[in-house]
Amino acid sequence: MSGFSNGFIYVIIFFSLYFEIFLFITYLEKREVMKKEESKKNTKTLPSVSIIVPCYNEEKTIGKTLLSLLNLNYPKDKLQIIVINDGSTDSTAKVLKRFGRHRNVDIFHKENGGKYTALNFGLTQARGKLVGCLDADSFVEKDSLKKIAVYFEDKSVMSVVPSIIVHSPSNIIQFVQHAEYQWGIFLRKVLSYVGSLYVAPGPFSIFRRSVFEKIGNYTDGHCTEDLEIALRMQKHHYRILNAHNAFVHTVAPPTLKKLYRQRLRWTYGFLKNALDYRELFFKKEYGHLGSIVLPMAVITIFITLYYIITALWTVGEKTLEYVTRIQTVGLPALSLESFHFDLFFVNIDSILFLTLALFILTITLLLLGKRIAEGHWNVSKDVLYFLLLYPLIAPLWLLKAIYDVAFARKVQWR
Repeated sequence: MSGFSNGFIYVIIFFSLYFEIFLFITYLEKREVMKKEESKKNTKTLPSVSIIVPCYNEEKTIGKTLLSLLNLNYPKDKLQIIVINDGSTDSTAKVLKRFGRHRNVDIFHKENGGKYTALNFGLTQARGKLVGCLDADSFVEKDSLKKIAVYFEDKSVMSVVPSIIVHSPSNIIQFVQHAEYQWGIFLRKVLSYVGSLYVAPGPFSIFRRSVFEKIGNYTDGHCTEDLEIALRMQKHHYRILNAHNAFVHTVAPPTLKKLYRQRLRWTYGFLKNALDYRELFFKKEYGHLGSIVLPMAVITIFITLYYIITALWTVGEKTLEYVTRIQTVGLPALSLESFHFDLFFVNIDSILFLTLALFILTITLLLLGKRIAEGHWNVSKDVLYFLLLYPLIAPLWLLKAIYDVAFARKVQWR
């Protein structure tokens, strides 16, 4: 391997280790703060809240979504549920009729214009001091809203985002996402502590209504309006926190095709919004967000691709080498005597050891997310599926997103 290649690999490993160690140390420093947050059960005065539920062809899930909101452990006179049927062509409207009798449920129908237009329509109808969004394929736990409301006792807090977990995973693709979402729970909590959350996800992010009055409503945001609004808030130095013990369940894509389309949209939207908000990068006034988190979020996409492609290339190369050897000299005779271990032949290359350290640290952070979500950590099948399959499927949308951004190709929502 050439000196240049070695140097390039060391740079990649340095950035990867630096970022993961930064996350790990921040978590260790804030563990006591997390415990205090968990012990604070209720706010003195519960604020009024309006929850906007945009839906388009969600006949299978919208009923369960609204039932989860109606079952919230929150005063009904302070909870307004605004449902926006964004031109659905299935039986969504028929399902919604069953909820018209509830006094705190307001149902509206409009022509299809996209999720952000439905959210903006909902904002015109919102009466609460706090305004939130809930995707029509997500379900909230009973105490989630109370746990989020606690954070708004601090007047400097402008938005609070929940922890999102996959609802009832039933196949390998969903189990992969189950582990990935747990990693996201850990990441979101740590980024919250360093003021660097750059996504306010659709499933149950809550805002002060004044946010929209001061900086404007939702925009298309390259089909990622939840990312754009969070970056706009960061640009205005608005504080976004995470309520790690407020759980929301979301239905994950059940097939590789649907997962690919979702992640392509997410990655493309992130890269396009990163370009739109490039003034946040490497600016001291934006703290860790500008100096570490956003640059690493972009770099990580390319680092991930490099690691995966290099690993697959190495495996392919070694496999071809082994097959060629078998074709030349045949299969080696196997016996117990042929197996022996000699420390002299152990590969002590520094790159190998650093890569191994990075892999172990990655698993540790993944398990910490599992601990936050489930109260325990163990290497379950979802973690194994993630480690084995994610490196194989992630390049599909990462490469396509980079290509679409580079050649100005627009990604559609559906």
